Amino acid sequence: MPTLLEMQSITKTFPGVRALDEVSLKVEEGEIHALVGENGAGKSTLMKVLSGVYPHGTYEGEILYDGEALALNGISDSEKRGIIIIHQELALVPLLSIAENLFLGNERATGGVIQWQETFRRTEELLRKVGLKESPATKVERLGVGKQQLVEIAKALSKEVRLLILDEPTAALSESDSQALLDLILELKAQGVTSIIISHKLNEIRRIADTITVIRDGSSVSTLDARTGGITEDRIVRDMVGRDMSARYPDRERRAGETIFEVKNWNVFHPEHAERQVIHDVSFNVRAGEVVGIAGLMGSGRTELAMSIFGRSWGQNISGEVFVRGQPADTSKVARAIDAGLAYVTEDRKELGLVLEDTIRQNITLANLPAVSRTGILSSGEETNVAERYKRAMNIRTPTVFQKVMNLSGGNQQKVVLSKWLFASPEVLILDEPTRGIDVGAKFEIYGIINDLSKQGKGVVMISSEMPELLGMCDRIYVMNEGEFVGELSADEASQERIMSLIVTD
Repeated sequence: MPTLLEMQSITKTFPGVRALDEVSLKVEEGEIHALVGENGAGKSTLMKVLSGVYPHGTYEGEILYDGEALALNGISDSEKRGIIIIHQELALVPLLSIAENLFLGNERATGGVIQWQETFRRTEELLRKVGLKESPATKVERLGVGKQQLVEIAKALSKEVRLLILDEPTAALSESDSQALLDLILELKAQGVTSIIISHKLNEIRRIADTITVIRDGSSVSTLDARTGGITEDRIVRDMVGRDMSARYPDRERRAGETIFEVKNWNVFHPEHAERQVIHDVSFNVRAGEVVGIAGLMGSGRTELAMSIFGRSWGQNISGEVFVRGQPADTSKVARAIDAGLAYVTEDRKELGLVLEDTIRQNITLANLPAVSRTGILSSGEETNVAERYKRAMNIRTPTVFQKVMNLSGGNQQKVVLSKWLFASPEVLILDEPTRGIDVGAKFEIYGIINDLSKQGKGVVMISSEMPELLGMCDRIYVMNEGEFVGELSADEASQERIMSLIVTD
């Protein structure tokens, strides 16, 4: 196959950080090329160089496209050449229709007047190609994340894409939506579209990739031919992290103490539709030193349960009781929930867990400002000391705690969120999708942090869509379906089959 793209010795630096160090990448026409590596390895930075987000002149090295030197000065330049990037944070306008989003900035117009009939006709064609049956007039805000991802791909097809770059396309999708998206990528390959996919889900990479390039610490370390069939996940992981990781979960001693956290007869109604009950009479408990999992399909009510308990952050007409160390706990406001000893690590760290424009230092101390204040005045020196301590303890990869959180990789952002809540000294830590969108090396580090908390006698509640993660980390697992708990399994009883059988037979 002819070479479509070649990136030669790409080097990109930011103040105090060399993000890319002579990275090279070669992509053949018509292939699916996977780009893998730990969070912060430089994958997204490399793709931003390729798509013109970082224009020519801001990096060293050369890009060849169709055998010719490529010098891009912005995304519009790359899109004219058929290079389209779909970022992990989707770039759609929620209040506009699908049709308006597909042709935003690329309107079908004559004499400055938009031709709506042609716009809708072309939108219907594109939606058929990606398997969407929605009307072109449907507002994007009414679509789930999986369908929004398909709209992004339809938008790319409207620009006559030749090279499609997908950054963590399945990170926020359910299993069924993920499979549908992967099938679409394979279908686009059959139509001649070349793809570069960044993903931490190695099983998905092995399923669809023809070639795999591994980047570690800003350098390309290996390129693997996946078509030979001999590439294992362990081999990919070893190249990613620079060491053997035969065990994906750290060993932990299972030693549960007295009940530290208990929820009784918890009921929650939808925040906008008062007649719709979302959580039905849920009761559960967590013992000191125990990691308790909550399994269930997307939409089963796991996040709604967690948010409603933590300061009643979701829902209305909430009833039920919460106990911490046997005493009734007031969790009716976020501040009161924190005072009662609860902490909640949200599944959406960028929207709800962090202040992206603020520094690492400011974010880490945010949930416990009295601890870094004197007579009501914030001590910047003490705040810096605390942040430095957590930077070392959590292995947050950054040159300085004065770095803005928005400039960190996903894994390091997650460590900042965890640091924020650990500094608040909670008795019970609720983790909602704690490893979503992060690599296996960072996952292992976070699992170690969870184990350390259990050793300290804390209670941990882990909500996860990854069943192997729940099976590898939890002492007990509650199974949730349609807002109810439909089963409870010990670590010895639990298996993916048992969990699914409880869900489907409910």
